[in-house]
Amino acid sequence: MRKLENIRLLQQAIACFDDAQAYKQLFLLFYPSLVPFAVSIIRSRELAEEIVSDVFVKIWEKRHQLDKVENLPFYLFTAVKNKCITRLNDAKNRAEVDITEINFEFKSIYHDPEQKMISAEMINQIQAVIQELPPRCKLIFKLVKEEGLKYKEVAELLQLSVKTVENQMSLAFKKIGTAINFKLPHLTTAFSKN
Repeated sequence: MRKLENIRLLQQAIACFDDAQAYKQLFLLFYPSLVPFAVSIIRSRELAEEIVSDVFVKIWEKRHQLDKVENLPFYLFTAVKNKCITRLNDAKNRAEVDITEINFEFKSIYHDPEQKMISAEMINQIQAVIQELPPRCKLIFKLVKEEGLKYKEVAELLQLSVKTVENQMSLAFKKIGTAINFKLPHLTTAFSKN
């Protein structure tokens, strides 16, 4: 998981010192997650890359205000989502973005000390289960576990209720637990990020 302290340091370096290296690090940190998220909405890799780049151009243009942003991952995902929807509206493609049609690829499982204890085979099992989750469930799981967003933030970002996010996370944990023969009912509340 991204360290929020490191993100804060990058934000401050960009905002206070016009640090282009910190800006580049920030871009490289978020670009791989933001582009697939944008593709899931806009349905075009080329447009998604353009939108994410535009968001980062705005970040640089308004860099002196960047240190005021409390939760940069949430801010970036929201900015990308809004820019995608604006682009869809501008193109008169007023199609509703149906969350069940989102095909968002889960890239990795974190390698913190606890997870290093899990065998490669188990990681493959977990990744296979994650890929088989329903699209909305997979997207929510990715935003919470990989991007570190809170349930409330994911609910706001995807225009869902917090209860729906909780239910989808519970479903994901149960399916993963079943696949690796864990009993997770008591763990799902421990992972909750209300």
